[in-house]
Amino acid sequence: MGFQAIFVLCVLAFMVIALVRDRMRPGMILLSASVVFLCAGILSPREMLEGFSNKGMITVALLFLVSEGVRRSGLLEKLLRRLLPTGRTTVRRVQLRMLPVIAGISAFLNNTPVVVIFAPMIKRWAERMKLPPTKLLIPLTYVTTLGGICTLIGTSTNLVVHGMVIDAGYEGFTMFELGKIGIIIAVVGIIYIVVASKWLLPESRESIAETDGNADAGGRAYRRVEVVLAPRFPAINRRVRDFDFKQKYGATLLELKRAGSTLLMHDLRKERFREGDTLVLLADDSFMKNWGDSSFFLVATDGREPEPTLGPKKRWTAIVLLVLMVAGATVGELPAVKEAVPAMQLDMFFFACVVTVVMAWMGIFPARKYTKFISWDILVTIASAFAISKAMQNSGMADAVAAFTLGLSHDYGPYVLLAVVFVITNLFTELMTNNAAAALAFPISLSLANQLGVDPTPFFVTICVAASASFSTPIGYQTNLIVQGVGGYRFGDFTRMGLPLNILTLILTVALVPLFWPF
Repeated sequence: MGFQAIFVLCVLAFMVIALVRDRMRPGMILLSASVVFLCAGILSPREMLEGFSNKGMITVALLFLVSEGVRRSGLLEKLLRRLLPTGRTTVRRVQLRMLPVIAGISAFLNNTPVVVIFAPMIKRWAERMKLPPTKLLIPLTYVTTLGGICTLIGTSTNLVVHGMVIDAGYEGFTMFELGKIGIIIAVVGIIYIVVASKWLLPESRESIAETDGNADAGGRAYRRVEVVLAPRFPAINRRVRDFDFKQKYGATLLELKRAGSTLLMHDLRKERFREGDTLVLLADDSFMKNWGDSSFFLVATDGREPEPTLGPKKRWTAIVLLVLMVAGATVGELPAVKEAVPAMQLDMFFFACVVTVVMAWMGIFPARKYTKFISWDILVTIASAFAISKAMQNSGMADAVAAFTLGLSHDYGPYVLLAVVFVITNLFTELMTNNAAAALAFPISLSLANQLGVDPTPFFVTICVAASASFSTPIGYQTNLIVQGVGGYRFGDFTRMGLPLNILTLILTVALVPLFWPF
């Protein structure tokens, strides 16, 4: 291994440590590593910036806006109300009725708004029906992840790997190609969740009691509000006692919940705010109007059902546009269509551009505030991931690691290497982020396939599945953090329920991927 390869390996080791210790947001950590490679001459300025103009990255940005338009339609809330029974029922019946539909929704929409909308509604419904919300909220985040594996646009990871595949000179994935393996994993995963949640999920966690609104001397009504802190909350890592909620938000902080435990105000003198903390506030009705959609909070709920912000025509227009986007991208991949319009590439990027612009001009999402609905840290993470992947290839590190791995398992064939790629990618995604995990695994997998002399597609598909299958920790996926806050789960609840699902996904992937994509 040459000096450049060793240098890249050391920088990546520091990068992984910084991600695990949460020193700063993932996008800035990956961008810092890219700048180091630029300064060392391993990356050219063009190679470092290529990720920022990649179609996959820009498609992810556009899909954030499309998801926001669908979220504002209010039709997701309406659908969930129809799915949740009004009479006496059991947890298992609710899961069987609800989980497959949610998985189908998350195959076409960003997971985060789906969980943000559904988690508080499911919790309120479960408490009203005297059922434990803890039996429903982890299954909610798991099925959104399982559904996201099934399509090209189901998760940003699929689009990132798709972009890397194209940059490497191979043909990318079609809209439903990953569904060959994704649907099987989703079905088996849902069956596992329904069967195992009875024994592996807690019966209950401490819940915030609903209280009637109180009025002050001026007649203003106050009620309890529950918020889950996002990475952009301005007081992250600041002491609780040093941040004045009353001055900033017109609300009083009553409780802080973290990892299933409640810390009352007299215990918070030395505590610091962390991403994923759940705060209980006492606030008037203006809080939800001013801060309900704020990027400072992953979830903000006052116990009342949200009202749709669009009229009936715009609601249905948003859904029709989503359907047309998916159908158009699917039809555009057909050989006959490509031959008919050779001058145009009618792919997901094309239709996401068209639908986003139409939604903006029709007022389906607030065009003046469009930057608010895009997760910029994810985009910087994705763009930097392309640069890091290129640095691993330029330095020879990817080839060296691949050769070392081959030397350890040369007698076992590509199936064992497929399992190794899954385990490494999945471990990274549980400890840091899915896109960073894909960036580290992709060049090594490509080099492994080249040195074996086999088709690299099975390795690419494995990366997509393994980088998305974040079930064992609450920190690997943002939706896991959301339900941890809303449901009051402990870290161990995810490991106990999620680790068997990780193993099940590993077995299915290694067994089935080579059947659909031969080596």
